[in-house]
Amino acid sequence: MANNTADHPPGNSVAEGNHDGDFGVTMTDLRDLMELRSGEAVNKIRDTYGDVQGICRRLKTSPIEGLSGNPVDLEKRHTAYGQNFIPPKKAKTFLQLVWEALQDVTLIILEIAAIISLGLSFYHPKGGINEACGEAAGGVEDEGEAQAGWIEGAAILFSVIIVVLVTAFNDWSKEKQFRGLQSRIEQEQKFTVIRKGQVIQIPVAEIVVGDIAQIKYGDLLPADGILIQGNDLKIDESSLTGESDQVRKSLEKDPMLLSGTHVMEGSGRMVVSAVGLNSQTGIIFTLLGASENDEEKKVKKSKKQGPPENRNKAKTQDGIALEIQPLKSEEAAESEEKEEKEEVKVVKKKVNVTKKEKSVLQGKLTRLAVQIGKAGLIMSAVTVIILILYFVINTFGIQGRTWVAECTPIYIQYFVKFFIIGVTVLVVAVPEGLPLAVTISLAYSVKKMMKDNNLVRHLDACETMGNATAICSDKTGTLTMNRMTVVQAYVGDTHYKSVPEPDVIKPETLEVMVNSISINSAYTTKILPPEKEGGLPRHVGNKTECALLGMVLELKRDYQPIRDEIPEEKLYKVYTFNSSRKSMSTVLKNADGGFRMYSKGASEIVLRKCSRILDAQGQPRVFKPKDRDEMVRKVIEPMACDGLRTICVAYRDFPADAGEPNWDNENDILNELTCIVVVGIEDPVRPEVPEAITKCQRAGITVRMVTGDNINTARAIATKCGILLPGEDFLCMEGKEFNQQIRNDQGEVEQERLDKVWPKLRVLARSSPTDKHTLVKGIIDSTVGETRQVVAVTGDGTNDGPALKKADVGFAMGIAGTDVAKEASDIILTDDNFTSIVKAVMWGRNVYDSISKFLQFQLTVNVVAVIVAFTGACITQDSPLKAVQMLWVNLIMDTLASLALATEPPTESLLLRKPYGRNKPLISRTMMKNILGHAVYQLVIIFTLLFAGEKFFNIDSGRNVPLHSPPSEHYTIVFNVFVMMQLFNEINARKIHGERNVFEGIYKNPIFCSVVLGTFILQIIIVQLGGKPFSCTALTIDQWLWCVFIGVGELLWGQLISAIPTHRLKFLKEAGHGITKEEIPEEELTEDADEIDHAEMELRRGQILWFRGLNRIQTQIKVVNAFRSSLYAGLESPESRSSIHSFMAHPEFVPLSEEEARIPPIEETGDEIDPLPIASPGAEGGGEGAAQRLTPPPSTADSSV
Repeated sequence: MANNTADHPPGNSVAEGNHDGDFGVTMTDLRDLMELRSGEAVNKIRDTYGDVQGICRRLKTSPIEGLSGNPVDLEKRHTAYGQNFIPPKKAKTFLQLVWEALQDVTLIILEIAAIISLGLSFYHPKGGINEACGEAAGGVEDEGEAQAGWIEGAAILFSVIIVVLVTAFNDWSKEKQFRGLQSRIEQEQKFTVIRKGQVIQIPVAEIVVGDIAQIKYGDLLPADGILIQGNDLKIDESSLTGESDQVRKSLEKDPMLLSGTHVMEGSGRMVVSAVGLNSQTGIIFTLLGASENDEEKKVKKSKKQGPPENRNKAKTQDGIALEIQPLKSEEAAESEEKEEKEEVKVVKKKVNVTKKEKSVLQGKLTRLAVQIGKAGLIMSAVTVIILILYFVINTFGIQGRTWVAECTPIYIQYFVKFFIIGVTVLVVAVPEGLPLAVTISLAYSVKKMMKDNNLVRHLDACETMGNATAICSDKTGTLTMNRMTVVQAYVGDTHYKSVPEPDVIKPETLEVMVNSISINSAYTTKILPPEKEGGLPRHVGNKTECALLGMVLELKRDYQPIRDEIPEEKLYKVYTFNSSRKSMSTVLKNADGGFRMYSKGASEIVLRKCSRILDAQGQPRVFKPKDRDEMVRKVIEPMACDGLRTICVAYRDFPADAGEPNWDNENDILNELTCIVVVGIEDPVRPEVPEAITKCQRAGITVRMVTGDNINTARAIATKCGILLPGEDFLCMEGKEFNQQIRNDQGEVEQERLDKVWPKLRVLARSSPTDKHTLVKGIIDSTVGETRQVVAVTGDGTNDGPALKKADVGFAMGIAGTDVAKEASDIILTDDNFTSIVKAVMWGRNVYDSISKFLQFQLTVNVVAVIVAFTGACITQDSPLKAVQMLWVNLIMDTLASLALATEPPTESLLLRKPYGRNKPLISRTMMKNILGHAVYQLVIIFTLLFAGEKFFNIDSGRNVPLHSPPSEHYTIVFNVFVMMQLFNEINARKIHGERNVFEGIYKNPIFCSVVLGTFILQIIIVQLGGKPFSCTALTIDQWLWCVFIGVGELLWGQLISAIPTHRLKFLKEAGHGITKEEIPEEELTEDADEIDHAEMELRRGQILWFRGLNRIQTQIKVVNAFRSSLYAGLESPESRSSIHSFMAHPEFVPLSEEEARIPPIEETGDEIDPLPIASPGAEGGGEGAAQRLTPPPSTADSSV
């Protein structure tokens, strides 16, 4: 019987679930059963259990009613068969994160310097030596001060600890957020099961063995199961088996359903037979082990060992691991093949499994940080060298002293002090706050985007969205409300502009129409009463079917009794809807042995198959092609022009005497239909969409609509949304025409042809998923225009997966989306609304701007601090800003400023400018103007204070003081003014596009206000009470007012700078560009390596063999040498060991041509090599050639050993 229905046992077995006593089948039995496939499995079920019903009986569940849902029963099932949960990898502990933060090079250097300084400060020379050591030791007479020498070292250590803890805490909270996000995504995943005869949705983790699960098109199966009943079910098992063909599932041939596989077509019910770690996916996870390293080792091992089955399994494990971990990449399929081919690269490939290449922003930041770091390193080295030289020349040259042993510790103390100054210059120069700012900004945005209905799955998607230049959006549900209603109908030769009254239609016609709609639709589609009084009825399931059922209700009929009379088990055959068929049909067997088939689908497709139509009397009459053309012209096109989707409902009778038709021959079956009714279904545009689209267009983002609807409907909706504007030259085309225009005679897509089409294309109608993917790929790869396009795509169906993956940012629908679509996406729209995409753009741009603000602030401080420390040290032999002060400045610049500036909320004005694009520099010319302008102001002030401040404030000069002398008021004022200027400049940094009003919206950001105030209060405490550790003395109120006044000068100066037009300052350069195509090393370009051709693979393989062979030779040389060294100890000259190490370093980076040149011919290495045991590489599968090539000619190898 074609419909694969299993008979149900008499009576209802729900009650049995409550009995104590064990289940009739153990976990191991089920596990063994699930490892079988197709025929074997069917035989095993038949032999051991009788049929699937037998398994249900042993699991104490009913195939129709499902489990009772009794908590005791569920608990028993958990204990017997485990939970549907795969434990995640262990998170890093806080201590591990602290340890990682300590690995920072600059911090390590500082720690070492601080420890040396601490140790030396406890050494006190005896009296009398001081004079001998020259001015170096002057001023140490004050005993109390000498005792306080340790404070600086301790303070540095303390500040290092603070920095480390802050970094670790940030990493920890980031990790926590990420895990929260992951668990939230996992909780969002629900699945449909039957319990107590009710169809309910439960979280995937709550599924137990014995549950009856309903599966349908687009599901990602959450557990293993055995099919009970299926309609036309096809599964994509590539994630487990690597087979790309879809597998047909049926009770007779192959009833085994595996977790992690995708339902591509059809529907059905299954009994869950294994969950969590016992499911096929779970078993593979257990094999893979939790950690990446084990995974690599195992994969490598299983590839090298034994029979091909193992190898295949290894491949599969690899694929599935990536497929199922929800937040990892999905390139499993591609990476599998590559891994097989490039064993050596397996480790490298693992690292590169990120979803897409490094995000635009990360690329620019990394480059900028490296450039700044290099500059800082040079500056700090120069500082140290100058200080030491000056000291040495002054002490031993000019004063002519000799180095006395007793003075050594004092001199070393000086050198350590110089070294610490150098390191502080470096610390200030290196912007280690950058990664922090990025993390904070992204984490903050992601958290806030949750509120705007964007669930971000990949952090960098958030920032890529800010650069988006094109959005390809679905129509249904995204631009429209996805609340379909029938508004027009053509039935009985009459076109009704609204749903007709039931008495107008002939009862025979009405009867067949209501039956057709009720039976030929998924039984999961229902219309439920509204949740709130006076609300709209709730539509559950397929929205188009809901509209038809709604029409049945409007015709004062009910669909439920009809469905109860003909339950799903009685449906003889179901052709489910899919993107190629574009129709759905259900076959019933009549009492007389004949069959009746009900069909529905897109009107232009179904009408082509109709040869009759019901007339006003409810009688079928002939329907010729010319009648059809007239109907299209008079009924369907007017409906479509009103923006309606047209659906045709039809039926066909197969008489009993003709025998049973061949159901697999779809073309013959779906023919000779009789049309009952054509309806026009409207899906109203969401009221907020037109405004959102206008915003996008203002922001320089092109919105394109890609839909499966016909072109008239699509055009009508696009006009309502504002995608098509009157009087503009835009293209609307159907998928067919699109393909004709972009493909050559061989049917291949040509980029040049595509480039002619896409810039003007706004609506693509009747498009298949492949068209969507082609369009997205074409736009992304296009080189028309100055910059590469950044494309965002929305999708909800399983077939949208490829396009979502290909796009720079993929949006999946949270409500209507299938699991497969969510898996392929970067951001999930929890409300399916287009306006949420606009919010995502705003947040993305905001991230970019926040980081630019932070950079503008940070670089000003860097430039000033480095120059002050450097010149100060060179002129006065001591940095005006001490190490601890520098660390404090570093802390406010990095950590606190990144908090303050990275959490600015977005404003609508962000949508008024064009996207930045991929290679716009991070630091624009306006920002460069601000950085240099403020740096000039700060440097002038600080140097004035440094060299003339004592006269101005009438205090003692702090220059040229001896080691360990007490902190001076002079230097305290310099430090205080410096910090005040930074504080007020932080307010300036809030604007990066040259706006005048820097205070605009400041009260909307409480974090910013509290950081600035907090820093100010801390500064007062440090200066007034910091004392020796911070090298500060308390200042008077007058001095404080002056410091603040100079700080406020920053704001006025900022106004002056913004008055200078940037375009006049031609000499300003930009910095922090993106990586251009030319600069990318070849290696990275081929990473997307579907393009690596086989010849190159062969070369690589040859290379690998080469290295293996060389490795072997090397080992043998070592063995030989060991023998010889024991034989002729001392006879061998050390030079002869020219080892093969030099080119063993990075096998994959050696271009073949160079390699030939660099590898010394083996006979010249000077080591005698025993030629005999070298043939082993052949055994590795390298073939004879490899072995011969590696064996040196015997004549040259000296066989004297």
